[in-house]
Amino acid sequence: MLLGVNIDHIAVLREARRVADPTLIDALGIVKRAGGDQITIHLREDRRHIQDSDARDIIHLSPLPVNLECAIAPEIIDIVCELTPHRATIVPEKREEVTTEGGLSVIPQSPELKDAIKKLQAKEIEVSLFIDPCSDSLKASKELGVEWVEFHTGKYANIYAMLYGNLASTHHTIPSLNLPRATLKQMLEQELIILKQLSDEAQSLGIRVAAGHGLNYQNVQAVASIDSIEELNIGQSIIARCVYTGLEEAIIKMRECIQR
Repeated sequence: MLLGVNIDHIAVLREARRVADPTLIDALGIVKRAGGDQITIHLREDRRHIQDSDARDIIHLSPLPVNLECAIAPEIIDIVCELTPHRATIVPEKREEVTTEGGLSVIPQSPELKDAIKKLQAKEIEVSLFIDPCSDSLKASKELGVEWVEFHTGKYANIYAMLYGNLASTHHTIPSLNLPRATLKQMLEQELIILKQLSDEAQSLGIRVAAGHGLNYQNVQAVASIDSIEELNIGQSIIARCVYTGLEEAIIKMRECIQR
């Protein structure tokens, strides 16, 4: 299992005071030393955390491949094409959201999406689409010719949080209902079945599979056990733990959690 470490929340801490500390570049070597396989960052349109200069410096200096998450806005795609990260993961964005709350609406006939993918691949950048675990979205991704999909695991994480009272989870994208534990367990099992079936299907279609969103030290193991998922991208829970343990130890612990 490959581990992509999302370092956006280091930039969140920096931007809270509008100062130059902490420095994101300092994290790059630590991630590699601790066993991370990839640096993941999200250059949002509103630049709420990662700035253009961050993306440029990280891509230039990282000892690991860089996965740059981005919207399909033409000005953002132009920046990504200029920076040429190892991979671009196209995600949906809403200015009012705290974090990405769902997968991309994948429509093969969308001229904006097709144009963005074409531009990125022309620069030899791998393209991934961040999608909900849905067969229609997967088939559309295949039609668009992308190399990767990343399944949004927010629903799984939310069900897990309701079942086990795990507050270290994502924002709720399903209603916080007072459901019996047996029902929640069935929902959790069903979500894992869907993830496995769609990951297997993606693999059979020649598409590589990543997963992420809301994954943490408590809920990650079941997702990590799905053989057809090659990579997990995890950020908030690692950065939250590193406040107490340090970044290297937090990554090492996550690496232990996802070991198959």
